[in-house]
Amino acid sequence: MKSKRFFFVFSLIAGTLVSAQNELPIPTEDTRIKPLSKLLDSSLQTKLESELAAHADWNRLISQKKMAVGIVDLSDPDNVRFARVNGNHMMYAASLPKIAILLAAMDAIDKGELKETAEVKKDMRLMISKSNNAASTRMIDRVGYAKLEAVMTDPKYNFYDEDKGGGLWVGKRYGGGGNTNREPLKNLSHAATVTQVCRYYYLLANGKLVNEKRSEQMLAIMEDPELHHKFVNTLDQIAPNARLFRKSGSWRTYHSDSILVWGENSERRYILVALIDDPSGEQIIRSLVKPIEKVLKKPVL
Repeated sequence: MKSKRFFFVFSLIAGTLVSAQNELPIPTEDTRIKPLSKLLDSSLQTKLESELAAHADWNRLISQKKMAVGIVDLSDPDNVRFARVNGNHMMYAASLPKIAILLAAMDAIDKGELKETAEVKKDMRLMISKSNNAASTRMIDRVGYAKLEAVMTDPKYNFYDEDKGGGLWVGKRYGGGGNTNREPLKNLSHAATVTQVCRYYYLLANGKLVNEKRSEQMLAIMEDPELHHKFVNTLDQIAPNARLFRKSGSWRTYHSDSILVWGENSERRYILVALIDDPSGEQIIRSLVKPIEKVLKKPVL
């Protein structure tokens, strides 16, 4: 009898843990969502700056504004913490801003401006998981530059703000050809800041991009990336059971990556974004994960 009771309790606890790990988007009331600027944590900021400065090459790139890093600690939903270095410094981000196309498409689908066909759904997945340029260009052509700009500058999201250094922007097809709509501050075609990308993942994790239903669809599209480099290369080794939601980009010396890590244990739940302009950027991004997890680790009381 006792063994049966133990098995029942064990099964209940195990089921609860699995449910908790799968609970994305996080069910959060709108009133509990705070601007990331209000979630800046001085202790986390100091630890981030110290850890990055301990690497001479990273410190050099940061001082030259060729490296930007942002982190959001999601281990405690009631105490979300944010820190960043060169947070509002906008850089060319190659394919990372394809997440802007995904949001614009979902917004258009939800408003009846774009039909959610099998081809559209397939292209959205290809665009994110494999970073397929042809699929991305088809999605750009479907939604249009005006829609992309309208969604990025929409006060609901404010992912591109000229008063805060710019942000997420897509103003050129992937693969050449066609008209362009470059952003106004630096004339970049595919741009991002780590702060705005962190905000994107933070709102997505809480079901606030378009609405909870569309956020859930976007999470499904972004989960299980099919390119296993940069952040994913390291996380495959140290956290093989964690859920990963990701978009990266590379072009010439520009390397970027962004990821929502949702581990089995709540201690490994965070957002990490890096933008680097350096030939060694891909390797630097791989090497960032362990130091960042060290920064995020809370002291045992």
